[in-house]
Parts: sequence; structure tokens; C-alpha cells
Amino acid sequence: MTNIHATAAQMADSLAKKEFSAVELTQAHLDRIAEVDGKVNAFLHVDSQGALSQAKSVDEKRAAGEKLSPLAGIPLALKDILAQEGVPTTAGSKILQGWRPPYDATVVAKLKAAGVVILGKTNMDEFAMGSSTENSAYGTTQNPWDLTRTPGGSSGGSAAAVAAFEAPLAIGTDTGGSIRQPAALTGIVGVKPTYGGVSRYGVVAYSSSLDQVGPFGRTVLDSALLHEAIAGHDERDSTSINAPVPQVVTAAKKLDVKGMKIGVIKELSGAGFQAGVSERINEALDLLVEAGAQIVEVSCPNFEYALAAYYLIAPSEASSNLARFDSMRYGLRVGDDGSKGAEEVMSITREAGFGKEVKRRIILGTYALSSGYYDAYYGSAQKVRTLVKQDFEKAFEKVDVLVSPVTPTTAFKIGEKSNDPVAMYLSDIATIPVNMAGIGGMSLPVGLAKEDGLPVGLQIMAPVMQDDRFYRVGGTLEAALLSKWGKPILSNAPELGGK
Repeated sequence: MTNIHATAAQMADSLAKKEFSAVELTQAHLDRIAEVDGKVNAFLHVDSQGALSQAKSVDEKRAAGEKLSPLAGIPLALKDILAQEGVPTTAGSKILQGWRPPYDATVVAKLKAAGVVILGKTNMDEFAMGSSTENSAYGTTQNPWDLTRTPGGSSGGSAAAVAAFEAPLAIGTDTGGSIRQPAALTGIVGVKPTYGGVSRYGVVAYSSSLDQVGPFGRTVLDSALLHEAIAGHDERDSTSINAPVPQVVTAAKKLDVKGMKIGVIKELSGAGFQAGVSERINEALDLLVEAGAQIVEVSCPNFEYALAAYYLIAPSEASSNLARFDSMRYGLRVGDDGSKGAEEVMSITREAGFGKEVKRRIILGTYALSSGYYDAYYGSAQKVRTLVKQDFEKAFEKVDVLVSPVTPTTAFKIGEKSNDPVAMYLSDIATIPVNMAGIGGMSLPVGLAKEDGLPVGLQIMAPVMQDDRFYRVGGTLEAALLSKWGKPILSNAPELGGK
């Protein structure tokens, strides 16, 4: 009997023992998607036939006695920003509606090689521009904890799929917090690996110097297993780091933080953070002290400017990356009735194909890069980025990892911030510095806020290519929290029921 509420590691163990087949496990999740996704809207495309075919292949290899990867046969939800051969890939935008890539992204190829079963493509903010999944051209994703609230973004569909038990694992991308923030708001684990630790080849680009692919799971170990499956050097990605993959699975199992120094970032606490969020964070720190860690307050003064610098750098890179959607090569083409020139067709197509937030960021980025403003805006933002990186380097001279809340508040209501871009941008105030510096970070659920009973996430950050450190801290804290609660945090989420 399959149990969709089990962890991915538990499912893998049951598959190895042949308690059920990969086909049965996949079908159970497809049934769950059919049952609840009408309410959640986590998926844009469910590839039932493809998923069952992949699962059947795993069962046949297992029956033949072939050596399989730890995640062979485990279902996964894939953010619709990664190319998958023959499967619709929209990046949440009308301008890519109907596009079926002729190739696999490197991450997708690695998943297939590991025998991971890809259930389908998940909803997202258009071109990953957003913090609520309200900017998708295909409707808003709802938070499984409260269907009136956002699951965060831009990887909200992937996070919601895991939280709603539609998939035990998911892939997202993180440009300024787009894995960690939705993980925090939906009560699951989400990881942004070190920049360059996971290939970006085949990922529809938003901001190339900031984007990073990473895993979602319900536990630290599940996320570590997926992290190791997708990580590694890729010669097709010029930013890929040619170095051994950190031993994150071993670290997740270590459950020992004795003697570790954990830095609390002064600038990412206190005023502006919801009282219930701060309370849960402080309780988590107390548990780490009980486990033998030392808490040290550190100051990162330039974090104050990170948000403003990010919203110059990211839109500038987006204005360049999105220039390729010109109606000429692939994707949407509107207005080509023979009476208009190429530039007019391009203009009409982009007007029809891009959403409001994408247009806003293209305009902002184009302005920042324009003659006479480049040094004043984009150049200055890059100098701030260097200062943020230096803040991290100085902090890591004193501590092993840094911690903060992932978000200032719990999940906000759908529509609450959609007409106030600045308020929406502030949702990522604690996560953006990590992307600016290129280091890795994890979001770990640490309880429910007293005001609304919604999940709170602790952010754990580590130096470049030292991702095993936050898995070690996260795994230890997760075990302490589980011992305290007596049950997983997702067991508190309401049952969604049928359609």
C-alpha cells in the first residue's frame, strides 16, 4: 500500500524492498493531483503517460537486478522554467505558450538518468519574476495551508505541490529567494545551492548572474538526496563550478552541531518582522544551543542596500535575456497579417505575450542600462553587490553558518500586495543577499506563527561550496523540532479533500 504522506527517503526504502512498485507510487500521486489540484493549481501540465512510462522503466530495471540510484522511482514536480524534451515549457508566460523544447535541460537529464519520475510542470510567476505566483499567465497557485493565501514565488507551484502531497520532491529556481521564500510559506524544506553548483543549461534565463536551480523536499534528507542528484559540473554552463559536489547527504544525516558557531544577522531581525515569526526563530535558536552550538550576533551593514541593488541588477539582466522573445524564432507571434513590418509584429507580440510585471522589469532594466545612466544605476548596484559579498566574507570569518528568518511575515493573502510592487519586493528582503553573494542557503520550517497558525521558515546560510554546513545544521535542528512536536509540521496542514 503506497503512502503519499511518507518522505521521499521512506518511499525509496519501500521501493527497494518491493513493498510497492514505481508505477503504483506514480499512479497514487497522479490520483492525488486529480483529486486536489483543481483547488491548488500547482501544475500547468501533468504528463501522466510520460510519468507512468518512466516508472515502468524503473520497475523493469529493478526486476532485472540493475543497480539503481537512491531516488529511482520517486515522483517529482518540475518547475516550468526548465526545458524538458517534448513537454510544454512556458516559463509561466503566454509568449512561450505551446513551446515544446527539442532537448532536456542538464538538470532534467540528470533526473532522468537517476530514474526520478517527472510528473509534470508546475506553475510559476512569469519568467520567475514575482514572489507570490500571482504573475503567472495561467492563474494563481493557492497555498495548501490556506487557499486564500499565496504559496510564495516564483516557484510557488513546485512548493505547493510538495506541501499538498501531490509530489514528494520538486525542482525550483531561486533568483532572489524564489525557492526559499515559497518553502517557508508552505512549511517545507527548500534549498538554493551555491551559484554554479547546479547547471543552468536549459533553464529559461531571468537574471543570469543570480538564477540557481535547487531542490524542494519535506525533509532535510529528502532535499539533500535531490541536491546530490542534480549537482555537479557541466561544461555547457560557463558559470558551472568544476569542483566536487559537497557531501550534503552525509551532512544531513550527521545530526551534530556541537562546537559550531551560528551567526544571527542583526540587520535581518527585530523591527519589520512579524512577532510570531521572530518567536519561532528564537525558539529554534534555543534548540541549537541545547544541541551544543554557540550563537553569535553579527552585523552585515550593507544588507540595507541589497534590495535596491538587486532590483537594478536583475531587471537589467532580464531586459537583455528577454530580448530573444522577438516573435521571429519561436513562441507567440501576433499581428502578422502581411501589412506590418517585422518591428511592428515584434511590438504587438511582446505587448500581447508579456505580463505587467515582466514589462515593468524590462522597462526598468533597459533604463538602467541606457547611455548616461549605466554607471549611475547598474554600475553602482554592482558595487553594492561587492559590499554585500564582503559582509558575508567577514561574517564567515567568525561563524560557521549564518541564520535569519526567511520572510518578514507568514503567507499573505492573494491580492494583498499585487497592486503594490514595492511591498511585494520587500518579501525577499532576507533572501536577496544570498543571491547577490552567490552563496547557498536553506529554508527550514521551524513551527507555526501564533497569530495565524501558518508556517515559519528559518534561513541557514553557508560559504561558497560549503552547502554541507547548512544541511548539517538543518538536519540537527529538524530532528530536535520533530522530537519536540512529535509529528511532522505538514501534519498540521488542513486536508484539501476532493475537487
